[in-house]
Amino acid sequence: MKKVLMLGGSMQQIPAIKRAKEMDYYVITCDYLPENPGHQYADEYHNVSTTDIDKVLELAQKINIDGIVAYASDPAAPTAAYVAEKMGLPGNPYESVKILTQKDLFREFLGKNRFNTPKARGYSSYDEIANEVDEFIFPIMVKPVDSSGSKGVVKVERRSGLKDAVEEALYYSRSKKFVVEEFIEKKGYQVSGDGFSVDGKLVFSSYGNELYSGKGTRDYLALGEFWPSLLTKEQKEKVDAEIQNIITALNMRNCAYNIEVILDKNDTPYVIELGPRNGGSYIPQLIEYSTGVNLIDYTLKAAMGEDCSSLTMAETTGVWSNYMLLSKECGIFDRIEFAPEFEKHNLLEVHCTAKKGDAVEAYKNTSHSLGTILFKAQSVSEMIQITNNIENYYKIVVNSK
Repeated sequence: MKKVLMLGGSMQQIPAIKRAKEMDYYVITCDYLPENPGHQYADEYHNVSTTDIDKVLELAQKINIDGIVAYASDPAAPTAAYVAEKMGLPGNPYESVKILTQKDLFREFLGKNRFNTPKARGYSSYDEIANEVDEFIFPIMVKPVDSSGSKGVVKVERRSGLKDAVEEALYYSRSKKFVVEEFIEKKGYQVSGDGFSVDGKLVFSSYGNELYSGKGTRDYLALGEFWPSLLTKEQKEKVDAEIQNIITALNMRNCAYNIEVILDKNDTPYVIELGPRNGGSYIPQLIEYSTGVNLIDYTLKAAMGEDCSSLTMAETTGVWSNYMLLSKECGIFDRIEFAPEFEKHNLLEVHCTAKKGDAVEAYKNTSHSLGTILFKAQSVSEMIQITNNIENYYKIVVNSK
């Protein structure tokens, strides 16, 4: 029986862990959180941090794995690539994966290789950027180089807000580095979704429309997506072409990607993220509802060196969304209440990480998320109406602390 090492056991990683078992692999999980719910579905669990590349390599060699997967985890993706490279397992170049998972390296790579990219530079301290900030045109974005899910991302309108933004970005950066980049005015929705390359060719991509909140939180923090994409055929071809060119330049082979792209007023695509892993927030599940394609299967097959040639582009049918569960106030979690008609006709899945009695924070970034819901609509117009007024469809009930 082939052995696969799954990096992480969080709730959103459970579908991949369970699928690996269904595919008759011997499943080993590891992270530094033994209470994570995914570990109960594995054959073995080891208390090793997924970002400690040397310890994971030592574990992988000891148990003699056949493949390694960093499902829906940006921080673990370099570890998977490193271990695969060292052990001669199926994978992608470690240096390329490092570039894709560190925003300063990625922006530098894009610029040097003449891809579309905003003016950007990486820093380690406020003093460094304070001496150069006048070279940037405001507004600017300040981002940790190695966080995900909008954690530590701050839009800065004027110099007076820079220091606080830098401190927040450094707080969320594991390597204590941040990138500053000029803001891009987008046309329409930001493009968000997943793709997959086989032998270096982007054979599948499925895009949705990124959803943001302008109500009570930062209006550039992503809260979910909905499918189908509103891109025209020509716009999607431009996005796919830009992604393909990056994949080729980095010599990526068989790999899932979480993709974030902005189109400007001239339909020029700017690749904001090309994470070398499946998307979080149950994006692969949403794509399966939308297209019938199970990207988890191909992620596992690729990691185990199995044939992925059957994967091809697939059209979206129906209208689908994932949306974060978030509280507008601090307190003690009691329950989630759904509007009855929404629960009956639209709601598909509820993945809540909070338990009754847990302390919850008012949402500022994804570290305050309480999980994700998946739901459907009869039309794009109905979906837009729901997502624009999501507070009418679910409520997090909290009690005072």
